[in-house]
Amino acid sequence: MVRVGVIGLQGDVSEHIDAAKEALNNLGSSGEVIWLRKPEGLEGISAIIIPGGESTTISRLMMKNGLFEPVRKLGEEGLPIMGTCAGLIMLSKEVVGATPEQKFLGLLDVRVNRNAYGRQVDSFEAPVKLAFSDEPFTGVFIRAPRILKLLSPKVKPIAWLSNRVIGVEQDNLIGLEFHPELTDDTRVHEYFLGKIL
Repeated sequence: MVRVGVIGLQGDVSEHIDAAKEALNNLGSSGEVIWLRKPEGLEGISAIIIPGGESTTISRLMMKNGLFEPVRKLGEEGLPIMGTCAGLIMLSKEVVGATPEQKFLGLLDVRVNRNAYGRQVDSFEAPVKLAFSDEPFTGVFIRAPRILKLLSPKVKPIAWLSNRVIGVEQDNLIGLEFHPELTDDTRVHEYFLGKIL
């Protein structure tokens, strides 16, 4: 039984839950998508999504709720994890512009810049090229982080805005600058869930 957990401490959690349910349906697979708040929710989990939101808050609440270390361990052991926007920051090895008290999972070999695109008012939509699909995808960028550097050959680009890499995959991990859950297009969630189906 497929069990997908969306870390539900802050951010656009319900949108990811809906998108993952729709993606499972489109892939002809049954399973459940849960709102993940406590370590007990990790029992029997197949994949984890870390949503957008505010990375400082997500980091602090993951530590407070006892999710931080178990999620990091699962990621190291190969459990599929996708991080979007703030979730990308949470997955990253190096974060430019982080506050000293912020902790990151340090699983994804990339350097990112927090809030590289400016404030909320600087949010925008743009067509994104995906490595696994011929049709463009509408990328929604909201105070997005920016991938500055791939730190290892294990990291493969999977999404581009013009010629700039905005999405990467490293074995079981996917990190995206944009919000795929804020469109009706479930191709990104389907690609991620392909790791467990």
